[in-house]
Amino acid sequence: MEYEWKPDEQGLQQILQLLKESQSPDTTIQRTVQQKLEQLNQYPDFNNYLIFVLTKLKSEDEPTRSLSGLILKNNVKAHFQNFPNGVTDFIKSECLNNIGDSSPLIRATVGILITTIASKGELQNWPDLLPKLCSLLDSEDYNTCEGAFGALQKICEDSAEILDSDVLDRPLNIMIPKFLQFFKHSSPKIRSHAVACVNQFIISRTQALMLHIDSFIENLFALAGDEEPEVRKNVCRALVMLLEVRMDRLLPHMHNIVEYMLQRTQDQDENVALEACEFWLTLAEQPILFLLLHATLFLKLTGDVEEDETIPDSEQDIRPRFHRSRTVAQQHDEDGIEEEDDDDDEIDDDDTISDWNLRKCSAAALDVLANVYRDELLPHILPLLKELLFHHEWVVKESGILVLGAIAEGCMQGMIPYLPELIPHLIQCLSDKKALVRSITCWTLSRYAHWVVSQPPDTYLKPLMTELLKRILDSNKRVQEAACSAFATLEEEACTELVPYLAYILDTLVFAFSKYQHKNLLILYDAIGTLADSVGHHLNKPEYIQMLMPPLIQKWNMLKDEDKDLFPLLECLSSVATALQSGFLPYCEPVYQRCVNLVQKTLAQAMLNNAQPDQYEAPDKDFMIVALDLLSGLAEGLGGNIEQLVARSNILTLMYQCMQDKMPEVRQSSFALLGDLTKACFQHVKPCIADFMPILGTNLNPEFISVCNNATWAIGEISIQMGIEMQPYIPMVLHQLVEIINRPNTPKTLLENTDRLFVPSTYHVITVDSITIGRLGYVCPQEVAPMLQQFIRPWCTSLRNIRDNEEKDSAFRGICTMISVNPSGVIQVRLFYLRSNANCCFSLVTDKLTIFSFYFLQILHGFKNQVGDENWRRFSDQFPLPLKERLAAFYGV
Repeated sequence: MEYEWKPDEQGLQQILQLLKESQSPDTTIQRTVQQKLEQLNQYPDFNNYLIFVLTKLKSEDEPTRSLSGLILKNNVKAHFQNFPNGVTDFIKSECLNNIGDSSPLIRATVGILITTIASKGELQNWPDLLPKLCSLLDSEDYNTCEGAFGALQKICEDSAEILDSDVLDRPLNIMIPKFLQFFKHSSPKIRSHAVACVNQFIISRTQALMLHIDSFIENLFALAGDEEPEVRKNVCRALVMLLEVRMDRLLPHMHNIVEYMLQRTQDQDENVALEACEFWLTLAEQPILFLLLHATLFLKLTGDVEEDETIPDSEQDIRPRFHRSRTVAQQHDEDGIEEEDDDDDEIDDDDTISDWNLRKCSAAALDVLANVYRDELLPHILPLLKELLFHHEWVVKESGILVLGAIAEGCMQGMIPYLPELIPHLIQCLSDKKALVRSITCWTLSRYAHWVVSQPPDTYLKPLMTELLKRILDSNKRVQEAACSAFATLEEEACTELVPYLAYILDTLVFAFSKYQHKNLLILYDAIGTLADSVGHHLNKPEYIQMLMPPLIQKWNMLKDEDKDLFPLLECLSSVATALQSGFLPYCEPVYQRCVNLVQKTLAQAMLNNAQPDQYEAPDKDFMIVALDLLSGLAEGLGGNIEQLVARSNILTLMYQCMQDKMPEVRQSSFALLGDLTKACFQHVKPCIADFMPILGTNLNPEFISVCNNATWAIGEISIQMGIEMQPYIPMVLHQLVEIINRPNTPKTLLENTDRLFVPSTYHVITVDSITIGRLGYVCPQEVAPMLQQFIRPWCTSLRNIRDNEEKDSAFRGICTMISVNPSGVIQVRLFYLRSNANCCFSLVTDKLTIFSFYFLQILHGFKNQVGDENWRRFSDQFPLPLKERLAAFYGV
């Protein structure tokens, strides 16, 4: 029996009034309306009113009707399980009866409502939905067909996985052939829907589509020249995905496809051209010839800059850099440029966020090609590149500079012979009268910074640094940004090579504080933080401190605790504090206390939100993360001088909460701080070890690579401080550490954009693990040595190429101690141990490390005696001459 419902007129008018008031620009009115709407959810038939307004009240204006549907959609998302059956049935019925509304806005709203209900698990409980929508596709009424297709497209996007499952008896076996029939429909909108629906199932290699793959490709080719841009865009998208999953079916047609994509890359509709550019990115990663590719890339790289005023930066390289790229939300501000106002620093900054555009996509595609084909690409590029770079028209020259930057990484070796001529030319281009040329030159030069630094400093480094510093003070904001970003890259490459020029560099960066507006200030913080990281303690001179700290502290005092501009400033100060060491002491107390307060406020807000989510918003935990990072920087920089600050605060109690936070980045930063405080003032950390160690043990999970690394590193630091008292905690961590070191799929290197990682960024995941195992064995050999055979081989391999330092020293002392306790643990791998560690072991065993020389002497002679003189001679003949000499001098073997 069909559910019958009619609205109460007074109630209907009340809801209509609320819907109209909710469209008011007055936020106070909007909040009041929102509260009233929430209260109405208490009434079972409130949602009947909403669907009634959407589908039946056609006398009302479309925005009001659509808004009613969107409110209903939100109610479905939040409360659908509480809807009475009669209400649910009424809504479903009204949706299907009105999918063909004459208004495109109402049809779209009904489609959104249908797919929202479907996503709540109702595809199983709404068995007639898909058959009904598919049957409506055959309607002669355009609105009905289009509305049904719009709903199906949304369902395919949101519920692709369940559509291809036995739960629904695999409806795609019927739906995909049905969709293919509509590729030749007379309506471009319907054709676009049909292709978009099928596209949802390419990447997953859905069986129902694979059975019709040839028909699908044939129909795509038929649409190649479609007059509708949306259809052409979907065709390009389909071909890009097919290139990834069914290259075999495209290869016979590849020549025609490449020609087609060449045309589409230059399509008048930018969205089509953008989709086509993705084809080259994908194709570049396939093992096929690429001779046809570079032409289209250059055509787009020399685009009409007069019409496209966006700086053609690489998405990965010229966006505003923050000193440590957070694993959470990364800003993507990009540069718009006003060519008519080159000397005007007051350009409106509202247009700085732009979409990935053709020039950027083309440059990225060329970058991918260069990384795949390396120097093989150069014969195709160099003839054109020379013409572009020295062209008299600035637009053409600028495109050449962009190309030169795009190929830098992949073609570096092949470009080296040309760089002595090109780098001076590029340095000259930094003074070009066109801001677009100046900005892209900054980026391109940064791509060759490694080579510049490898040359005598007076030849290229000094001239480049001088000109980049001038551009940092450029009158154009976009050039300022590009120059700051490029200079930060140069700082990372040059490191202490910049020490002789520190006064000049600081003078420029500090002057920029008075010149820069809001956005570029954030990038300036990055340049200063990177400088501090690069030159380290060389920054700790009174004259440098006096130049740098006042403007930073002034900005620090101006910003409120809830201002997100604190993020880059906190990150900057973290590096500065680490570099200045005792030089930061005059500023440390207020900075320390504010960081503790930020952590405490964030934790308190999180607790309120967990208890009463309807009344309290969730906090932005980035405030807590960057505060923890700055505290780590203070601990590392101040060392024991931080002891009194820790003693007077509740930071360890707060850390205990942070270490158990659900957000990995919070745990990551808290473990880093734990490690640094362990080194700086262990007397305050020690009383908490019994609480901290179980938490550290549960975070030894390499699926969260940076959390795992920092937890592992902290355990190693704690073990050195605890000594023999570490015994009770060995069972909590040792088995996990041994499992990690033996995992075949543990990521080899740390994620490139991971911050708050306090082990050296070049360390392997396994390396941190190995060092900590060695340290545990050093302080508790009796507890760790029995497992020696389970980790000795990967342990040796992982530390083979790590440079000598204090951590490696303690790890090797530990392994030698464990071998002396359990020599049978390495019987099977003794020769491997020697072969793997021939260089790194013996480079450590010098006069200053005689503490474990005795152990190593025993190990060496044990190996020699076990294998016999003849085997030892054959084995040792493989050693390099310096190694033989060292063995003979130190150990008589």
